[in-house]
Amino acid sequence: MFTGIIEEVGQVVVFTQEASAWKLQLKANHTPKAVALGDSVAVNGCCLTVTRFDATGLWFDVLEETRRLTNFSQLNVGSAVNLELSLRHDGRIGGHFVTGHIDAQGRIEQFEARGKDYYLRVYAPNDFARYLVYKGSIAIDGISLTVAEVDGDFFAVWLIPHTLAATNLKEKRVGDPVNLEFDLLAKYVEKLAPFRKN
Repeated sequence: MFTGIIEEVGQVVVFTQEASAWKLQLKANHTPKAVALGDSVAVNGCCLTVTRFDATGLWFDVLEETRRLTNFSQLNVGSAVNLELSLRHDGRIGGHFVTGHIDAQGRIEQFEARGKDYYLRVYAPNDFARYLVYKGSIAIDGISLTVAEVDGDFFAVWLIPHTLAATNLKEKRVGDPVNLEFDLLAKYVEKLAPFRKN
């Protein structure tokens, strides 16, 4: 479980297919010092298990399905990725509950400065549009954000300069894919509502 508050931006060192799995190696300054073998780390919002670490590096095995269903297929050497350690029971929840299970890939349609803030408009696949709620929560590449506009299959969020500076969004461009995780509570309500009628 995560909160969508990015703790560090790491960098891809190696992402290659080997006999047993896709192997992802990241360079990071702070996250490796706080993990143990087998810990969960959200990478661009996707929950991965630490298989190895040292003072400045993290290693993960990545399923083919994970690579296919997320923007991991676009990762190259040097790509910036958002990192978040899993939620501690004695920690604060500054964002919203994020599981690290990516629902779909979105696509950046508009990204521009408006005054001192930044406006980000994203396309979400039609099957997931029902989870988009004005002032609801959304995780984009693992970042907990508030939905500011909903228009069919599109939604928009506003970003403060700090969010841009502290995440990989500063490297994103129109047309880039982003990992989307929709609000967990909305999905449970949808699942349970038919049983209430009975």
